Amino acid sequence: MSAETSVISNVEKREANVFAMVEPMEHEQVMYFNDKETGLKGIIGIHNTVLGPSLGGCRIWNYENESDALWDVLRLSRGMTFKSSISGINLGGGKAVIIGNPKVKRDEAFWRRFGKFVDSLNGNYITAEDVGTSTDVMSIVMQETKHVTGKPISAGGTGDPSPFTAYGVFLGVKASVKQLTGSDSMEGKKVAVQGVGHVGFYLIGHLIKAGAIVYVCDINQANLDKATKEYPSITVVAPEEIYGLDVDVYAPCALGATVNGSTINQLKCSIIAGAANNQLADENVHGHALLDKGIIYAPDFLINAGGVINCYREIHNLSKQQTMDLIENIYSRTLQIFEKSAKENIPTQEAAIRIAVERIENEKKKQ
Repeated sequence: MSAETSVISNVEKREANVFAMVEPMEHEQVMYFNDKETGLKGIIGIHNTVLGPSLGGCRIWNYENESDALWDVLRLSRGMTFKSSISGINLGGGKAVIIGNPKVKRDEAFWRRFGKFVDSLNGNYITAEDVGTSTDVMSIVMQETKHVTGKPISAGGTGDPSPFTAYGVFLGVKASVKQLTGSDSMEGKKVAVQGVGHVGFYLIGHLIKAGAIVYVCDINQANLDKATKEYPSITVVAPEEIYGLDVDVYAPCALGATVNGSTINQLKCSIIAGAANNQLADENVHGHALLDKGIIYAPDFLINAGGVINCYREIHNLSKQQTMDLIENIYSRTLQIFEKSAKENIPTQEAAIRIAVERIENEKKKQ
């Protein structure tokens, strides 16, 4: 796998046939699964297993069409490959997406059937929670397969990975502020957090404790109610206002592709650092656009790796301290990416991908 082929710029491939979408991204395997009895329908993408079995969460989303679902699983699983590689853990990249259907009852039978599909891959893919799923869901899935992580503490797992993800993102924010100002102090820094679900909620806690001024938005009122109750000092804004806020940091913590041709023109921030996956709508185009505009971008797959690192802990029985040490490395790696970006005059996303790919290529030579 080369750094050149890892950069996907032709978004129009979503409208092409399956192999035209899969081959440029160099996936090893894509599995469609369908179960008539439960209504379960989705896709598992296995991007790369050179460093170890692929791992990635199971996401439920109401996709407009199956092509969008495929595109999502391809991008997400590819991002997981880079995430594990740059984090120094021995896992590959995978992901599962389930196509949402309001007519389908997602009961125990539904999730057990998903577990059987995961098990049929013989450990080549390890599933976990993601958007629309939870540790409780994983406790059902694990009844059909051992290839699952992010399990509840009561089931022998390490519980919700969101706090670990949020802490890694916070470290990425601090490193970005240091790159900009020479100090990583968050005192008085203005941060716009887009999405206050699991990870965004915990990120707010770190920011407030560090003295930051926080603005938030979310399309889910329950999430906003929870956040404002816990952190009354935050300011709620409408979702469409978040991009144009005069802040230091924009932290996307919802879905991907929010950094695009339209939003970049609205941004007044100096830094983008958040938890969402695939924040750049087109990494080849928009990475350069941010570079040209002088906005510091902390690559998402680098700073949101805390969750997968915690899942790695569960698989390999690492101590909590070993896990936290791996997550703490996010700070120094972020600064390393900024240095490489400046030295080679390339976007930070490209710099991070090159480092991730290099580790995979070196491992491949040993095999």
